[in-house]
Amino acid sequence: MMSVNATGCNNRAGEYAYDLRVQRLTRRDLARLVAIGTPSLAIASVIVWILQDRLGVPNPSAVYIVAVVATAFASGSAGGIVVSIAAFLLYDFFFTEPRFTFSISEPAEWVGVLLLLFVGVVVGELAALQRSRADVARAREREAQALFRVSRALATRATTPGVLPELTAILRTEAGMSRVWIALGADAAAERVAADTGDGARPAVPAIVCSLRRTPGDQPAQWVRLRQASPKARAQPGFETYRVRVEAGSVTFGSIWAQRDRALGLPGRTETRLLAASADQLGQALAHERLEADAQAAEIARQADALKSALLQSVSHDLRTPLATIRAAAGTLRPGSGLSVADQAESADAIDREVEYLNRLVTNLLDLSRIEAGALRAERDVFELEDLVGRTVDRLRPRLAGHPMVVSLDAPSVEVDAIFVDEAVTNALENAIKYTPADAEIRLGATAIGGEPFVRLTIEDGGPGVPEEHLERVFEKFYRVPSVRRSSRSGTGIGLAVVRGLVEAMGGRVAARRSALGGLALDLDLPVASAATDTHAA
Repeated sequence: MMSVNATGCNNRAGEYAYDLRVQRLTRRDLARLVAIGTPSLAIASVIVWILQDRLGVPNPSAVYIVAVVATAFASGSAGGIVVSIAAFLLYDFFFTEPRFTFSISEPAEWVGVLLLLFVGVVVGELAALQRSRADVARAREREAQALFRVSRALATRATTPGVLPELTAILRTEAGMSRVWIALGADAAAERVAADTGDGARPAVPAIVCSLRRTPGDQPAQWVRLRQASPKARAQPGFETYRVRVEAGSVTFGSIWAQRDRALGLPGRTETRLLAASADQLGQALAHERLEADAQAAEIARQADALKSALLQSVSHDLRTPLATIRAAAGTLRPGSGLSVADQAESADAIDREVEYLNRLVTNLLDLSRIEAGALRAERDVFELEDLVGRTVDRLRPRLAGHPMVVSLDAPSVEVDAIFVDEAVTNALENAIKYTPADAEIRLGATAIGGEPFVRLTIEDGGPGVPEEHLERVFEKFYRVPSVRRSSRSGTGIGLAVVRGLVEAMGGRVAARRSALGGLALDLDLPVASAATDTHAA
């Protein structure tokens, strides 16, 4: 950009707005002077004539002070001075001897007339000063209300871009602009309109704009006329375009643009302060959102790295162990190994068990990824819980050898996905097997929950259990309770996370608590089948 010398924008922004000195008459003040001063002087002259010529009151010239005060309140100090002079001339011409001339024969009357002029000017100045102070107070009140609206909009925002239309509407009304738009981007060429109070047409940016230059300390900001490097269009004739940069520190986020009728002149100090403060607050809000986004991205990356490390750490051991077992068992099945038929059968069973374990591990990983992606969909139907869970228990009987097993599944029918229930119960039982001694009891029980549409399936064990402070975290992925007894194969820490995902996908819920046997109890609440559905299935 290049600065251009021009008087239109090189004044300090609105420096005259709060000036309490004598002002030159504006068109509006002149109109008020004529509308109020003329009839006020006429009425005052009539009253003076009645008092002096009809009632014989000596020197009633003070009546003209009322006209001076009324006019000064309406049109300012300049109007008050004009009316004071006019009152002085009227009283001299009509009511002092010799009448109908501007000469005064009696020296005593000179004192009265000059006092009228002096008092009129002083009273007019005081009235105008009071009016100016009232105007300043109203302007500051309006400015405070506008800044409060801007601050509240930004403080209560859901997102900063979402509140920009409200900000442009506030600035257009309170700053006296014909159009306001906010464009976001690092520089003028890259800015894109995010909110606009216009009619939908693309805002026209002229070759020359008035840009707000901030100054250090308490010095007023300055509007400086600048030439745009690559203007795309010109503003409408009769309008001046203003720009306030939206910045935070050394980072530029965009600009607040505004168009204003040239006849209104530069924005006053109130309007300038409102535009500058709004740009500053918007810059801080955008900077805060950028920091939040960066922090969130960093946290997501950190969690992803942590999960990847946990997954690799958990899975690597659980892959190596069964693969080593399979390789060793497969070697014994080679011709010439010298093993008996019974030993070869045992090796084949070992291979089958390890392959089944690998299959379960891969299934859990796939289920976990589907759960986190929200792609898990249950195909629910009505089943008897005793038949459904009984098949799972029978399949796991070889692995339950040595554990006393108590099964009590007398409960109403449930409306579930049979595959999901099988996987959930399998993971829950395998968790009990891993973390309990070989002689520890394992129980499966099911009861209806009174007043709720659920059947509670409970899997509990007599193992060491989980400390109370860790119960809420046992369903987190890759989380393993510290200092809990484990078997040689410690597990990946995803089994119970899969249990929760599967049960919740069926519309159920899960919870962990201390078991009456001393170990861990898992409560799986499954949706009970309604009477109509149960009858239809039957």
